[in-house]
Amino acid sequence: MKKLLTMLTAACMILGLAACAKSESNTTTTTAKSTTTASTTVSEAVDTTEEKKDSTETEASSSEVVTEDTTMKETENTQAHKEVLVVYFSATGNTRGVAEKIASVEDADIYEIVPAEPYSDADLNWNDSSSRSTKEQNDSSSRQKIGSDTISLDGYKKIYIGYPIWWGEEPRILDTFVESYSFDGITMIPFCTSGGSGIGRSGKNLEENAGSGTWLDGKRLNTGASEDSIRSWIEGLK
Repeated sequence: MKKLLTMLTAACMILGLAACAKSESNTTTTTAKSTTTASTTVSEAVDTTEEKKDSTETEASSSEVVTEDTTMKETENTQAHKEVLVVYFSATGNTRGVAEKIASVEDADIYEIVPAEPYSDADLNWNDSSSRSTKEQNDSSSRQKIGSDTISLDGYKKIYIGYPIWWGEEPRILDTFVESYSFDGITMIPFCTSGGSGIGRSGKNLEENAGSGTWLDGKRLNTGASEDSIRSWIEGLK
């Protein structure tokens, strides 16, 4: 009996030791898993931070490129801007040819006044008392809408303004133009083309309607005028 009790006691001790060993093993495994999980989380956090850093650096780099491109474009636009501008309106192309020659002699920028509603041949029929142009010229308060983009006059010191003579005066769309801008500090030089009429009061009309700028006497130029004759006229203005 005593021997049997001794054997039972020994068996209980062995089972107890085995349970302790298993518990320690589970604890170690759990700890290892926790450590691995924590390590993975730290690694992911580092990776995310690096990704954000790379993204920020890329965005900053792109922003620098855009800024540089914008600065370059602004510089190019500033360099391209000249001090002389030729403005013209030409319904049939005659005034355009003269304006282009003036721009060539002066190495000037050029701007065309384009009507929002183009003129047809019927509109320009001066023999028709009911034609569009006749009605406009008979009404000194008529103002035709301009369809071309607006232009900045900043930096210009001299502007030539050309047009055909209609019924002895400037087309009313020229009045629209001069009333739409300020010509302070700018020398204004009218010129016109016509089948025979002189410049008349058209230059004075534009000056009065503009209300700004220093206006010189205008001149009628032949549609076939050469650059040399235009240069002589320009030199006589100085």
